[in-house]
Amino acid sequence: MTQETDITAQNFAGAKLALFIGGNLAVILRDTRPDIPWPGRWDLPGGGREGDESPAHCALRETREELGLVVAATDLRWGQRFTGRSGPVWFFAAHLDASRVRDVVFGDEGQRWTLMPPQTYLSDPLAIPHFQDRLRLYLTASQG
Repeated sequence: MTQETDITAQNFAGAKLALFIGGNLAVILRDTRPDIPWPGRWDLPGGGREGDESPAHCALRETREELGLVVAATDLRWGQRFTGRSGPVWFFAAHLDASRVRDVVFGDEGQRWTLMPPQTYLSDPLAIPHFQDRLRLYLTASQG
């Protein structure tokens, strides 16, 4: 993981997590409401910052709320700060054993969730483009 993830007092708007369960990526099909960004698109767990939580805690809390999965901070393998539409945002990657799929309890945000091979997400026209770019960056970094 990059050293940037140790910064906790920094202002940021939110955080996302590329969560691998086994070799597949956990993705959430967003609601189709017109008042939300990227309606009807494949999203990744994560969301807006609450209080003074750190970037990692934000991503892990949102993952617990959206997928019912408790992911430990030690499961985070990579993190990087980006500039998003609402200001600084964080993008993390974590890997869990394939057996953790049975622990998923889908929350009330989104239409459904699924596991998707990362290459499928990277080429899916319904995937959110900037998350495709960030996932590509992580996959490249993790191969080096």
